[in-house]
Amino acid sequence: MAYPKLPSRTENFSEWYNQVVLRAELADYAPVRGCMVVRPYGWALWENIQQALDRRFKATGHQNAAFPLLIPLSFFEREKEHVEGFSPELAIVTHGGGKKLEEPLAIRPTSETIIGYMWSKWIRSYRDLPQLLNQWGNVVRWELRTKLFLRTLEFYWQEGHTAHATREEAEEETMRMLRIYEDFAVNEAAIPVIPGRKSESEKFAGAVTTYTIEAMMGDTKALQAGTSHFLGQNFAKAFDITFLDRDNQLKHVWTTSWGLSTRFIGAIIMVHGDDQGLVLPPRLAPIQLVIVPIWRNDEQRSQVMEAAQKVQALLQPTYRVHLDDRDHVTPGFKFNDWELRGVPVRVEIGPRDVAQGAVTLARRDIPGKPGKQTVALEALPQVVGPLLDEIHANMLRKATEFRDAHIYEPETYDEFREVIGRGWAYVWWCGSPECEARIKEETKATNRVIPLDQPGGEGRCIYCGAPAKVKAIFAKAY
Repeated sequence: MAYPKLPSRTENFSEWYNQVVLRAELADYAPVRGCMVVRPYGWALWENIQQALDRRFKATGHQNAAFPLLIPLSFFEREKEHVEGFSPELAIVTHGGGKKLEEPLAIRPTSETIIGYMWSKWIRSYRDLPQLLNQWGNVVRWELRTKLFLRTLEFYWQEGHTAHATREEAEEETMRMLRIYEDFAVNEAAIPVIPGRKSESEKFAGAVTTYTIEAMMGDTKALQAGTSHFLGQNFAKAFDITFLDRDNQLKHVWTTSWGLSTRFIGAIIMVHGDDQGLVLPPRLAPIQLVIVPIWRNDEQRSQVMEAAQKVQALLQPTYRVHLDDRDHVTPGFKFNDWELRGVPVRVEIGPRDVAQGAVTLARRDIPGKPGKQTVALEALPQVVGPLLDEIHANMLRKATEFRDAHIYEPETYDEFREVIGRGWAYVWWCGSPECEARIKEETKATNRVIPLDQPGGEGRCIYCGAPAKVKAIFAKAY
C-alpha cells in the first residue's frame, strides 16, 4: 500500500496546507460552501487547546456560560461601529416555523450585544461587579473566501466578556488576557508570538483598543492568533448597562472581550509542519506517543504484541498513547501515516527490542537516525516526560529562529517593498491611516501589530518620512 507524497511546502505552501488538513483527517469540506466538518483527530486537538485555555481562564476567576445563537437584528444597530463592521458578514433568519418573523434574527457573529443586553438586567450595583464570563461556542460570519480552519463561514472559539466598575480594571483585564494568550501560545503550542496593539483601521468593530498576538507562518505570512479588546463604555451606553457605585452615583460599566478560535489549529499546522505533514507540539497533540509493533511471522507477532501492550500499560496513565495494532498495513506505511499526523514520539518495538528488553523512540521533530534513541523498558517512564519537554523546547526554538530570521528593518520604502515579499517589515510609522492604506494598496501588506515592546526614541515614517514615535510590523497575512 503506497502512501502518496504531499506537495512541497516551498513549491506550493497553500496546497501543502490543504492536503495536510485533509489527509491527516483534521477536517473536511461540508456540503455548505465555506463550512467545514472537524473530524475526531482535529476535534481532539481543539479539545486539548480548550482545556489548556480553560485552566488559565478559571485560574483568573472567569466562569463559563452559554448564550443563544440567535440575536435580534436590532441589537446590532445599537452600537454604530459594531453594526458597520459586522453588517457584511451577518447571516439573517427571516422565517421560522413556516412563518415570517416579526423581527429578523442574526446568527451570532460574536456576542457583545446579547451579553450587553443580559448585563443590563443583571447588573444593578458595584457589588455585581466584576462580571467575568467566557463562552465556548460557534459563530457564523459570511466569508466569501474561505480556507479550512483559517477562515470559514462557521467556526468554533471561545469568547470572553467582562464588565468592570472602572476603566483601570477593564484595561488591566484586557492586558491580562492578552498575556494569557501569549503564555498559551508559547508554553502549550510552542509558537512564538508578538503581543501588541492593532492600528485604528485594524481594530475590532466597536472597540476602543484592540490587542493581538501575531505569529509568523512557515511561508512568512502573518496570522492574528488571538485578540483582546478594551471596549470602553461603547456597549455599556448602547445597552444602558449601569450600576450604583459606592459614591451613590449611577455609572456605566467598562467592558472587555477577547477570543481565540479554531484558526489557531491552522497556526499550529503552518508554523511547525514540514514536507512529511504535521509536527504537533507534545502538550496539545491528541496522541503524544504511538506504539508501532514490528514483526515478520506469527511467533514474532505474539511476542512483540505482548511487549507493546506492556509499554502501553506503562505509559497510558500519564500520557496520551495509541497502540497501532493494524495488521493490514506494513510498519513502513504506519511510520509515514503517523509522521503525517504529527505524533511527537513513535515507539518502535521489534523482535530484537523484545530480546533486549528495550524500545526505540523516534522523534517527529528530528527526522531520521539523529532523532532516534534506544531506551530500556524499565527506564521508559523516566525518559518520556523530559523527552516531550525537549521536543517542545526544540520546536519553539526552531520557530523563533525562523521568525527572527525573516523580520527585516528596512530604512527606505524601496527596501520595504523588496523585503515584504519574503518576510515581515519592522518599521517606523507615523500613525497616519492614509500612509497605512497606501502601503496596503501598493504592497498588499497590512499593519499587523504595534509591538508592546518599543525601542523608544523617534524615527521617520517608512512611507511619508514624517516624525514617528512607534515602530510597527507590516506583513502580508492570512
